[in-house]
Order: sequence, then C-alpha cells, then structure tokens
Amino acid sequence: MTARLRGLRGATTVERDEPALLHHATRELLAELLTRNALTTDQVVSALFTVTPDLRSDFPARAAREAGWDDVPLLCTTEIDVPNALPNCIRVLLHVESSAERSALHHVYLRGAAGLRPDLAG
Repeated sequence: MTARLRGLRGATTVERDEPALLHHATRELLAELLTRNALTTDQVVSALFTVTPDLRSDFPARAAREAGWDDVPLLCTTEIDVPNALPNCIRVLLHVESSAERSALHHVYLRGAAGLRPDLAG
C-alpha cells in the first residue's frame, strides 16, 4: 500500500510548569506515538504542538529536538484559554507518512489527558 499523509493526535499533562517536567512528558508522548504506530522520525513530516496558557517555562519543540527530531519542522503555539479546560496540557498534531488506514492509527493520550478524546484514543 502507498504511504499517505496522515494526522496523528496526542496529548499529555504535567504536574506543574517546569522545563524538566515539560521535556520529559513531551519526549514520552512522542516516543509513545511512534511506538504505537510503528513509525520512525523519518516518516514525520511536521509537528504542531500546543500548550495551555499555564505552561510557559519552555517549548515542547525543544524537547523534540533533544530527542533527535532535528530535521522535522516543529511549531509551538498556545491553546485558547477556555474556562474549566484541562490545565497543564501539552497537545501535538503529527503529520506523518504512513500506509496505514486512518482508522488504524493509534492516537495517544497520557496522564491527565487520557479522557480528552476517548473517541480517538486507540
């Protein structure tokens, strides 16, 4: 089957806004997305990270770079500040080349983010 461009979602949370915690959670999320979907970074076209407004100690992209995502285009932005939204949350949308059907992708939601999208979590 021919590889197609696919979107892969994931999210996680941290206990508090500290660079070390943010980096660890981001690397864990990215590793889990790649593992569960049998992907390598060579198949990642780009990554869009968002963080809730309470996370501002560092960029999730820095953690991705530290994990070896050197040639993947990365972008970070802030989620809209919705009242009562899940705090301390890091989200990612990966654009990947995969021959898997869209329905076969495994989106990953860790820690406090596990209940955000039960319809996508696989």
